[in-house]
Amino acid sequence: MSGEGGNIGARAIVVDNLSVADAGYESDTATTASTSVSSSIWDFSFENGRRYHKFREGRYNFPNDDSEQEREDMKHAMVKLLCQQLHFAPIGDNPHELLDLGTGTGIWAIEMGDAYPSSNVLGIDLSPIQPQWVPPNVRFMVDDVESPWLHPKNHFDYIHSRHTIMAIKDWDKLLRTSYDHLKPGGWTELQEIHHFPMSSNNSLTENHPVAQYWKYVDEGLENLGVNFRFSDEGRIAALMRQCGYVNVTERVFHIPIGTWPRNKTLKSVGLYWKTILLDGIQAIALGPMTRGLQWRREQVETFLVSVRKGYHDNSLLLYMPLVCVYGQKPDTQ
Repeated sequence: MSGEGGNIGARAIVVDNLSVADAGYESDTATTASTSVSSSIWDFSFENGRRYHKFREGRYNFPNDDSEQEREDMKHAMVKLLCQQLHFAPIGDNPHELLDLGTGTGIWAIEMGDAYPSSNVLGIDLSPIQPQWVPPNVRFMVDDVESPWLHPKNHFDYIHSRHTIMAIKDWDKLLRTSYDHLKPGGWTELQEIHHFPMSSNNSLTENHPVAQYWKYVDEGLENLGVNFRFSDEGRIAALMRQCGYVNVTERVFHIPIGTWPRNKTLKSVGLYWKTILLDGIQAIALGPMTRGLQWRREQVETFLVSVRKGYHDNSLLLYMPLVCVYGQKPDTQ
């Protein structure tokens, strides 16, 4: 948990013993796919009762249906409440070209467009689920961020990615591609949750259903080519330095699961996160466990009964780290 300008550590959470279409927006008519404007890009596939992206089908192992979009927007609200800002990289007051990798519902890109009206914000995702009414400086594109980029090198002032740990297969390649496409002096920032629950009182055992749940998700994703543990503290920062970034800084926040913290903000964050995890318990499990572990849907649903019950145990004092890392392309090349 270090930055080249100093150390920034995560603070321990104090337990609460008592609780164990807006004006100025326009339609994004420029929204398109980078490879084709074929109508098939706007199609969806269905599996185990959930809806998935059709473009590069199977590339992302989680649903994109309405309930999942609501959950993603709730995650955005939770992170904003915890961090109190949209980004940590010092991008100045007037950045010009901003890129959001894996933009999802587009909510972060839209809010950045509002916050920096002189900028151009581009959000890229495999799913065409973003709204049509957006700020005039925001647009979306259907594409795979791990494919060759269409924009020229030295183009972006700031590249952002959040909650993509479940999707990216080659982080080294992606960070080097981002580096190449940054202007000298530009910044790349990653915000990723380490989804392996920790216990403030060390009461979580390996055979607890919640611990087993994330173990199986990890194993399934590994079989599908995804390194789900890349968000562990220190790994992202180390790779960014290897790729040539300077002024690399890592900040770690603890996201409680449940309302056990004494701090009112963390109590609200914990309620958000517990709700997000419970609402998404099936959506997170189905892809990794049926595609990666070859479980039947009925096996997954039976297992999830004990996991739901396990999440309601406030005495475990569970939390997950949110790791935010940003680094700069040197001013001179």
